[in-house]
Amino acid sequence: MMLTGLGAYSQKYKTVEDTARLNREYVKVTNDIAELNAKLAIAQNNLPGYKSKAIEAGTDADNAANKSVDQAYKVTNGDVGDARKAKRKARKAYREAKDSRSASNNLSNQESIITKLTLQINRKEQRLKELEVMRLAIAAKFTL
Repeated sequence: MMLTGLGAYSQKYKTVEDTARLNREYVKVTNDIAELNAKLAIAQNNLPGYKSKAIEAGTDADNAANKSVDQAYKVTNGDVGDARKAKRKARKAYREAKDSRSASNNLSNQESIITKLTLQINRKEQRLKELEVMRLAIAAKFTL
């Protein structure tokens, strides 16, 4: 008997007079869930684009690095022109590596956003369940 009373005692909305506030919070939480679901859908739809950009940037960085290494080998037996080409290719490889890192960071940020939104949705859904329990408890008191 005390265990059932403990759940009812700990709830925020207990009386019929609290029904309006409960309903307002219920609507607010429902709207928040809908908004978070929309944001989650957008983030999930953007994720494949971030993945493909990260893969492409990584491939470009690898290719540029390989070309830079090849050009550097030519410099050992070459002239000043070969050294300049090697320097240009090294700079390009560096820029491509930075782009690859940036694309990788963008991908991890997007995955982090998806995780964060999913957690927020779960919390809001839990609150919605708690509000539903409170609503049923008030209804049970009202019918008695």
